[in-house]
Amino acid sequence: MKNSYYNIGGIFFGLMFTTVSINTKAQSCTISGTVTSSGKPLSGVIISREGSDQVTRTGSNGTYQIEVSAENPVLLFRHPDYAEEKFTVINQTVVNISLEQKVKGIEEVILNAGYYKVKDKGRTGSIAKVSAKDIENQPVLNVLSAAQGRVAGVNIVQNSGMPGGGYDIQIRGKNSLRALGNNPLYVVDGVPVGGEMASQFSGAVLPASSINPLNSINPADIESIEILKDADATSIYGSRGANGVVLVTTKKGKSGKAGAGAGGAGNLGLNVGTSYAVSSVISNLTMMKTGDYLRMRRQAYQNDGISAYPANAYDVNGVWDQARYTDWRKELIGNTADAFTANVSLNGGNERTSFLVGYGHNEQSTVFSKDFKYKADNLSANINHTSEDKRFQLSVSSRFSLQKNNVLSEDITRHSYLMVPNAPALYLPDGSLNWENNTFNNPAGLYNSSYSYENKQFLTNMNVQYELLEHWFLKFSGGLNYQSFDERSLKPNTMYNPSSYQGQSSASSQSYKSNQDRFSFILEPQLSWQMKKGRHALDVLVGTTFQRDTGNQGSMIGIGFESNAFIENIGAARTRIITDQIKTEYRYAAFFGRVNYQYAGRYILNVTGRRDGSSRFGPSNKFANFGAVGAAWIFSQEAFLKNKKWLSFGKLRSSYGTTGSDNIGDYGYLDTYDLSEYLYNNTAGLNPSRLYNPDYSWEKTSKLEAALELGFLKNRINLTTAWYRNRSSSQLVGYQLPSITGFPSVLANLDAVVENSGWELELSGRPFSGGAFQWESSVNISFPKNKLVSFPGLAGSTYANTYVIGQPITSVKVYQYEGIDPATGLYRFKDFNGDGKITAPDDRQAVENIGVRYFGGWNNTLRYKNWNLSFLFQFVKQRNWNYNNIMPIPGTMNNQPQEVLDVWSAENPGGSYMPYFSGSNGIKNQLHVFFMNSTAAMSDASFIRLKNLELGYQVPVKGTFKSVKVYFQGQNLLTFTKYFGPDPEFRNIGFLPPLRTYSMGVLITL
Repeated sequence: MKNSYYNIGGIFFGLMFTTVSINTKAQSCTISGTVTSSGKPLSGVIISREGSDQVTRTGSNGTYQIEVSAENPVLLFRHPDYAEEKFTVINQTVVNISLEQKVKGIEEVILNAGYYKVKDKGRTGSIAKVSAKDIENQPVLNVLSAAQGRVAGVNIVQNSGMPGGGYDIQIRGKNSLRALGNNPLYVVDGVPVGGEMASQFSGAVLPASSINPLNSINPADIESIEILKDADATSIYGSRGANGVVLVTTKKGKSGKAGAGAGGAGNLGLNVGTSYAVSSVISNLTMMKTGDYLRMRRQAYQNDGISAYPANAYDVNGVWDQARYTDWRKELIGNTADAFTANVSLNGGNERTSFLVGYGHNEQSTVFSKDFKYKADNLSANINHTSEDKRFQLSVSSRFSLQKNNVLSEDITRHSYLMVPNAPALYLPDGSLNWENNTFNNPAGLYNSSYSYENKQFLTNMNVQYELLEHWFLKFSGGLNYQSFDERSLKPNTMYNPSSYQGQSSASSQSYKSNQDRFSFILEPQLSWQMKKGRHALDVLVGTTFQRDTGNQGSMIGIGFESNAFIENIGAARTRIITDQIKTEYRYAAFFGRVNYQYAGRYILNVTGRRDGSSRFGPSNKFANFGAVGAAWIFSQEAFLKNKKWLSFGKLRSSYGTTGSDNIGDYGYLDTYDLSEYLYNNTAGLNPSRLYNPDYSWEKTSKLEAALELGFLKNRINLTTAWYRNRSSSQLVGYQLPSITGFPSVLANLDAVVENSGWELELSGRPFSGGAFQWESSVNISFPKNKLVSFPGLAGSTYANTYVIGQPITSVKVYQYEGIDPATGLYRFKDFNGDGKITAPDDRQAVENIGVRYFGGWNNTLRYKNWNLSFLFQFVKQRNWNYNNIMPIPGTMNNQPQEVLDVWSAENPGGSYMPYFSGSNGIKNQLHVFFMNSTAAMSDASFIRLKNLELGYQVPVKGTFKSVKVYFQGQNLLTFTKYFGPDPEFRNIGFLPPLRTYSMGVLITL
């Protein structure tokens, strides 16, 4: 293996020195000068001799010097923010150039809309873009983290700070009553990558119990992410686009140019990037120290009239040292996690053929004290070719990723908050676990357990296009996606107290294993006709889709081993249980089309349609039709506005259409059977587990949008505001059945309607541009609203305790907290039915909305000469459960936040909590449960977070180096909130919250 690395390194360095030595024999002359704009020096301008690899760039004072070897050379002056200039040098050694700033904005931005590309200026749908510039350098494993706070209408929440953890993404709200029915469609280079890979055993350490499909994509490989939101953009994806579409475009080779960022010189370019990061836990809670904690415990027993502490109250009865204090958050989750990332890519070609090959490696440790680690390796390759007559185009991309994650089987974050501060040390002097004479359930025992997975994915796609005749184009797209997910959870007896039944011997050790694999292919032949004649432009596209997805899953458990040395071999277990063995097949076919008409460059009509067929529905409901119409008017092109200097762009657009969802799992309409656990004559029987429903059909979503886009002062200021309303019907839910049927429910389409509506605002500008100092700023804000419009028969169904007509589907019913009774010191709650007692569900009638009121981000980039500073603030206005919802009884053997010291008494009648008790009073126990599920457990969870901060420096370079950038970056640096809980973004105290990260790195282009 080492020899392979040496060979690869030799090739790279050989290529580098070969490139440097080109044309050394040609005669040369030196040309110098200054590049300005509006009279000010302009740095970062790429100067090259046309048709050669001779290149340089201007420094901070706008000056340059280039050695050229040609008679009457032609110099090209390029800068991304300025119009390109070409200058022919005739008997000159000094050339000074002034560049004009581009009228830059939506006119030039090309968006990927999936089956076609469209200029931002001419789009009729709602498409948001996150570019490579927004993603690069960020120390993230999943690119969704880099998109947080950057896109209007797209709410992304990190659900764990654990390496390999997932993200919840909602595009314009929740459409489905089913928790798993709100995931968007992910498409990578034209290939759908399916939903999240479900985990069987990770629920205690990775809360979502699933692996996001974008975890396997190296962020450094991504060129852009487009998010399709409205009907005009998503309906061409038909039944798969109801919850939005996330299109990922990976980087491609540059025709006739070296590595990206070099400005184009030579036929080969090498890009190398590496970074190192450290991360730590941030928390919004301050827990009690030993003195306050013990006073709480003693007061609890005193309030209960207990004078002799119980034998198992080790913290207060003298068994444990009452002068001891340990900050368990520091001890258990206070370590520093480090991460290392390295990426290298080779890029080259000529005007007709280009290629890119790349490799990325990432490894990250955890904040736990044991050496758990996540590792990811990514290989990618791409080749593009265009025929000499440019009628034939070919693009092939392949990528392979391997992720290995090894963590403990259960997150110990909850222990770090709630473990009593005078608990014994975790380890004895000899390094063994301390069980303190069997009085201590040591959480460090979990370090002897493990949860691990290996996730492999191979993804390849091919796009072929041929111009049959003038205006006629034949295109073929195809792709393969293979994913293998193997996981294992090991729970040896050594993780438990030796005095317990589970901890006595390896006979109680357990091993869990699951294997999943998924293979899919997609074929999409397409035919398009494009015509421009006079003021008319017409683009027609028709195509078909054939997709097949097969999956296999097997899980088993082994219990009891002769020795823990055999625990990884389930075959050595005394008891072996096969928990599932599942094989699935999904088939999908569609016919789709698009007609786009433009008149005079200012009137645009876009019509899309799709007929889908899915194997997930009954025989009479396998097919459905979806479509949309979008229109736009670029009114800034009208004669009465065309010469207005203050308005550079203005567009009104609107769309309406329908999309659907078959994101429901396979075979849901069939009746199914399970093996009985009981035997008859040594034969296992079959139990019916699901009823047949031939009417099982598509969920459908209608989408309506209207938007206004404006550009001012040569697009230095851009404003987009949009209103939308989406209505989802034919909800697939469990429909309640009479008990006589033997089944509690059957999956069926219910005529319930969920509505999502809202406003989105995006404002961007360049307050300073040109010269040495530049400043770009953008802000986005979204105001989403969600409500249940109708639900026939709701009052008489089991859903009556969950949903309320006219309220968001995220709302919950809780008890109405009315403070503390001054006469008794006990919690009081509203008696809704007036029967004199508090019971559920009759008195659990207060409606609280857990959800987002508005969210967004403010992004800024400042450049001064070779320096750049960028920062992103993310903000969310929301209401959520607080710590009171997960709080153990104050006074029991659990630590509490310092806020719990505010207990009610005659001297403190305004206290927040009723007097402490030890948990032995049944009435008080019940009142505490009511309190945990009341309005007292709800509060404002809004926050403003400095999500990302980067300081970078472009090192002046010459010769072989085309670009060198060093940077320092931080994530989740500051959080401003009044939330009472661990973290306002992620409230669950049982799992690791998002981490604060500092990183530094370097990017080199040769």
